[in-house]
Amino acid sequence: MLWTPRAPGQALEGEEIQGKRRGPETTERDGSGGQARKLGQGNMADSREVMNIRQASQYLGVSPDTLYKYVGEQKIPAFKLGNRWRFKKSKLDQWMEEKSSQMESGTKHKARAATKAAAGSQ
Repeated sequence: MLWTPRAPGQALEGEEIQGKRRGPETTERDGSGGQARKLGQGNMADSREVMNIRQASQYLGVSPDTLYKYVGEQKIPAFKLGNRWRFKKSKLDQWMEEKSSQMESGTKHKARAATKAAAGSQ
């Protein structure tokens, strides 16, 4: 093998420096303090049926604080497992579908009412 000069702290692909692996197999923590997972491979957290507050907030596109508010106001389906809130993906999907349908029917109802009001004023 040939010797190649490199700066201090610089690693070759696949080589470790102070416990940090460098190269294409980059990993990140899953947020639960547990196992690291490889990026670019199937994200198990995205396909889980039961999600924690962080996962559910990312899935719904709202902040964890907003999600806690919705849970406290019982606006969103959730349950406690121990002292932690959990969310079933299927229930969140159903809830979003119901909210979407309500918005669509509410918009149609308002449009009809506006049309009737405009017709009545002529």
